[in-house]
Parts: sequence; C-alpha cells; structure tokens
Amino acid sequence: MDMAGSMAVVGEAVGLSGTGDRRPADEAIAADARALSEQLKAMRERLFPPTAMKTLRSFTSGEAARLIGVSDGYLRQLSLAGEGPQPDTGSGGRRSYSLFDINALRRHLADQAFAKGNAAKARSYLKWRDDVNGEHLQVISVTNFKGGSGKTTSSVHLAQYLAMTGHRVLAVDLDPQASLSALFGYQPELDLTGNDTLYGAIRYDAEARQLKDIIRKTYFDGLDLVPGNLELQEFEHTTPQALSARQSGADAGPLFFARVQAALASVADDYDVVVIDCPPQLGYLTLSALCASTSVIVTVHPQMLDVASMNQFLYMTSDLLGVVREAGGELNFDFLRYLVTRFEPNDGPQAQIVGFMRSLFGDRVLTSAMVKSTAISDAGLTKQTLYEVGRENFTRATYDRAIESLNAVNGEVEALIHAAWGR
Repeated sequence: MDMAGSMAVVGEAVGLSGTGDRRPADEAIAADARALSEQLKAMRERLFPPTAMKTLRSFTSGEAARLIGVSDGYLRQLSLAGEGPQPDTGSGGRRSYSLFDINALRRHLADQAFAKGNAAKARSYLKWRDDVNGEHLQVISVTNFKGGSGKTTSSVHLAQYLAMTGHRVLAVDLDPQASLSALFGYQPELDLTGNDTLYGAIRYDAEARQLKDIIRKTYFDGLDLVPGNLELQEFEHTTPQALSARQSGADAGPLFFARVQAALASVADDYDVVVIDCPPQLGYLTLSALCASTSVIVTVHPQMLDVASMNQFLYMTSDLLGVVREAGGELNFDFLRYLVTRFEPNDGPQAQIVGFMRSLFGDRVLTSAMVKSTAISDAGLTKQTLYEVGRENFTRATYDRAIESLNAVNGEVEALIHAAWGR
C-alpha cells in the first residue's frame, strides 16, 4: 500500500466517532487515539518490514569521501589495498559504505595520522572532543514556544549531521509529543513502557534511573537517543510538589534546574554533543534544559506573528532564567543563535523580516537559513529525514537546494561548536 492508501485507512479509522457517537468526550477521544495508534503501527510495519525497525541507507563512494574529507580516488586506493573496512560492491563495481564503515575509516585514517605525528590531520578525520584539553561536552537546546517553527526538524537534522560528520551525539527528546522520537522510528505509546524517557533520570522519587540505562542506540552509527513520550509532562506536575517539600525541610535532591545537567554529566564521557529538542512551552522542562545547556538555538519562522511571539518568549525566558540565576543556576552560554526556518527566499515580506532581525541581532542570527522545501516535508511522510533518503527520490534541483540549505545551517553550527572548543 502506498502512502496515500495508508493515510486513507487512517482516515477511515478515526472517523468512528462521528456525529452519531453519543459516548462521553473522554471515551470518544480515547477510542480515536487507540484507532489512530493501531493504524500508525500498521503503517510502520508496512513501511519498514520485516522487523518494523528503521535502517539507514548506504552511501556512495563519492558521498563517503566527502563525509570523511578525502577524494574518491583515495578511497578507491584504500579499498584496493585492503586497508580499513571494505565497501559493498554492487553491479558495475559500484562501491557503497554504511555509516559504520565510514566511521571505521575515520578511525583508521586518524590512527595513521597520529602514527606520523600529525595530530591536526588526525583531528580532521576524528572530531571527538578532547576532554584533557578542556573541550567540554556541548549541550545545545533547540527551543521556541511557538508551534510550527521547525524546532524538531532542525533538531533531528542537526543531530544526524553531527553524527555523519564524525561526532558522538546524544539526541534528547524533551517534548511530550515525541515528534523527534517518531522520526527515529519509535511509536511512544507502543515502544515505551514507562520510566524510559529523560523523566526517568530526573524524577524526584525512588523510581529514578541512571540515564545510561535509558539511552537507546539508533540506526545512525554514533548517534544515540533518549526518547520522549507523555510521561515527561509529569515533571511539570511533580516539580511544584518538590519545591513545596523543600520549603518544609525535606531533602528532594538537586533543584529542578540542576537535574537535567546532573543526568547529562553522568554520561558526558561518551559524547561530544547533546542536542535537546525542547517542548514548545516555557515550563520546568524547558528551563531545566536551558540551565543544562552550553549553547542555545532559537528557531524563528519569518512571519510577523511568529517574531512577535518570539519577543514574548524572550521576555519570559529572561525573567525566569533571572530567577534561576539568583537561586544558584549557572547560565553561561558559549553561543546563542537565532535560526530562520521554513524560509522562502523569493517571498518579499519574509526577506524583509529576516533583514529586520539581522539589523537587530547582528551575527546572533545564523548566516544560513533553513529553506522551506517539499523534499523535507515529503521525506517526513514516511517518518524520515532528508539525510536518510537518497537523491533519486526527488527531482535533482529540489533535493540539491534542500540539502545545501541543511548542510549550510548545520555546518555553521558545527563551526560554532569547534570554536567553543578552541579549535
């Protein structure tokens, strides 16, 4: 069944609670939720058989060479010499590499460079941070409380780009709606049984778990995930209770704004970058993420209503973070950047708003913008990102324009990360 057919089946399923339905609203909504959940499960099993688990496509030798930073000819020489992992060879002798193979090649080339005393060359292949030289874990929160700002799309493509360029990445889904988790192939209400989101590591009671026991591997080599679901919302309810108990003299452990930071610190040795997809609201979860962050990206859709909404978001964030700072929270960002998303370059009013933002904020607005593209939205129909689908699935011009935009944005963020490390 194609995507249109699958969506038609969903439409039939959720139409059960029609005008003749006399059930109480909560029961009718719950029935719709169950019906939709079952159809989404069926769609996933059709799209990703036989185990219903997503896998990452292989990369051509040209793509692999660009990711590693060598020429295709040099990669061919390595293959012929039997050095490093060997690619799969298809019809016509075409070579293809998995991301696991690409990372193994990076390590192989870095070892060779180190053996020759060329540490700079080795670091260009293997981009892991050097904790001995003070390269701290980079924690990037992607945030805005205006829906539709491209927050999750930006988060997932940034995390995947950093993994593809050789960093060890942890993606954290802090949004109870769990869109980031869905893009990694999870259906939260089916695949998560409870206490297996970040809430499990930051909760106040005896049920708390170690974050390392919650982290899940993904089909992207070098990219792990802390999935999300509705239980994250519990943190918004239990935090006021914990604050009240603290005032009464009870010891509830670290204050709310230090709990995410403490959880991430427990796994810091395993990662270079953490990318947090924050919820679209300014609650305790978002504040905790911001207090754990070394850097922040605020996504902005260039429409006047969205910019006005961001203005209120900034005021509220400033006020609340001021209270947190007075209570002892550390708020020292390596960088704060505004990312223009869903940008249409030929739209005059949008171009004016982007110019307006640049005149106000200067270089705090990323030079590159995330362009609006049918390629990204089409990939999302099958819960995939543009980095997961091949160029052959789109018209060449549409794909190239979208991937160029993504790489420009994410490359700019990567440069900011390396600058924060002093490279």
